[in-house]
Amino acid sequence: MLGLPFLTRLPSFANTKVYVTEVASRIGKLMMAELVEMHSQFVSFYGPDMDGIPKWMEGEKHSKLMSMLQKIGIEDERNDLSPLMPLYSAANIEECMQKIQPIKYGQEVCFNGMLMLKASSSGLELGNCAWSLEGPRASITYLPSTVFVSAHALDCDYNSLKENDIILFSDFSSLNVMDEDDENLGENAMLCDDSVSRDDGVGEDENVQILCKTDDIAEEIERISFIWSSIIDAIKSGGSVLVPIERLGVILLILELISETLHSFDVKVPIFIISGAAEKMIAFTNAVPEWLCKPRQEKLFSGEALFGHVELLKEGKLFMFPHLYSKGMLAAWKEPCIVFCPDMSLRHGTVVHLLRRWHADKRNLLILEQGVDAELALKPFMPVSIQILECSFLSGIKAGKVNPLLTVLKPKLVLFPEEMKLRCPLKEGAPWPCLYYSKGKTIEVPNTREEFEVRLAANVALGLQPRQLDGTVAVARLRAKLHLSNGQYMLVAPKDQSDGQTKRLLLHWGAVDAGHVLSALLEKGMSCVFSGDDVGLVGSERSILVTSPGDALVKITSERTVIYCNDEGTSKQIYYALSSVCNGI
Repeated sequence: MLGLPFLTRLPSFANTKVYVTEVASRIGKLMMAELVEMHSQFVSFYGPDMDGIPKWMEGEKHSKLMSMLQKIGIEDERNDLSPLMPLYSAANIEECMQKIQPIKYGQEVCFNGMLMLKASSSGLELGNCAWSLEGPRASITYLPSTVFVSAHALDCDYNSLKENDIILFSDFSSLNVMDEDDENLGENAMLCDDSVSRDDGVGEDENVQILCKTDDIAEEIERISFIWSSIIDAIKSGGSVLVPIERLGVILLILELISETLHSFDVKVPIFIISGAAEKMIAFTNAVPEWLCKPRQEKLFSGEALFGHVELLKEGKLFMFPHLYSKGMLAAWKEPCIVFCPDMSLRHGTVVHLLRRWHADKRNLLILEQGVDAELALKPFMPVSIQILECSFLSGIKAGKVNPLLTVLKPKLVLFPEEMKLRCPLKEGAPWPCLYYSKGKTIEVPNTREEFEVRLAANVALGLQPRQLDGTVAVARLRAKLHLSNGQYMLVAPKDQSDGQTKRLLLHWGAVDAGHVLSALLEKGMSCVFSGDDVGLVGSERSILVTSPGDALVKITSERTVIYCNDEGTSKQIYYALSSVCNGI
């Protein structure tokens, strides 16, 4: 969401509609506004421009970075320069939000009459979702980072993704685990192991049990408990703790653990959340129970607080301020303390000021999320003595659960990132075919449906006049227009309902009895007899000679009936007589 205004202000996105879940839209807007505000404060404090690069960027690593950016901007005009754009403004955020259409989980929306889109909970964070795209020729699942059983957000709704034709797998967390420990590659290789790339008699119920195990939650709570023990150690040593983590769910879980266990430690420490969006976001989490996991929803019905931070606020242990200079901040401030503030880059807002104050004290503790380049992030504050704790949090599907998930979803084709092919090639005999995609490259996806359905509009269906062809089949003639609506083909009545339908010649089928045809011709006042040449012919081939009102020959065989006549009026009379004895529509 933080990068969305960069896209929506591009000319190519002028008429683009962005579909976002309601919660992601609300929280994303708050975070974007806070980023703009922090940047404004940074510029007002340090100035908009400076001569040359700052001293902390001197060095081989940063020189390469600067030269690379200059090369992109100067030498290659074809490159996308969006990474070098100035930060968006509050007006850009409002323009961006006007292009957004917020939706709920399970709500179907139609795009351009061609696709039906539906968001389903992915379980990672509040409002995060997997997408289903249903069209007339294929159904596609976009599967981002996913958690099947969550400690705070609504669990992954994988049932709504079942039996879609194609899965676009976009969860890279398994690769991140592999990168952290290459020695355990065999444990993480869900595609490399024959034992997990085949069904082997494992039923769907067993695969569902694998997906629904709570081991992910247990590991996440264990990580957070370790973080809390490190915080306690720092506080007891007289140090303060700075937590610039941006993931809302992680912050809520840490605060909940603090609320449950703080009384058991012999420490009294104030806890601050310093963020312009914090108060609104924290209040918002208590107003959206339908987006939370089932245990949280049950707390609502039992009259309990949805999250533990509510108790901290009531007890006066948790304080929320938009800025360091906010009214009442100085009166509440006391060190040592625990401070939560956003911005993992350590370049904006409160985190910059507190790091300048605390970076040289080895009793203090800085908690960073794994994936942040700590060396680069702390470069402006060097030398540093502050303790640094880098933590990894649950960020997607574990490698061992990928195959059970695909077995449950039953796709016809899976698209994996190219990195999985390089790190973990697929074994032959996998139960689902797959292709690999990479950034900036187009791949051709084979058609997964040879047949597709076409529906009839109600008024068209009611106007049909079917005739029985045989004991099981009836046929009817139809005049309609093929229309694409809500992701499905439909036959609708044409706007121009002229009387041309009544003037159309009938379509006939079935065997023709020569005797009935002769009787029909005689009833029309025509002079006709069977041809004498029919004597000795094999089968049902007969010919009728017409002598009045004009000369004609009607040849009737088992496969077809042909009228030979040079006079148009006579041929029409013969045709109408023939039609009276045939089935037609």
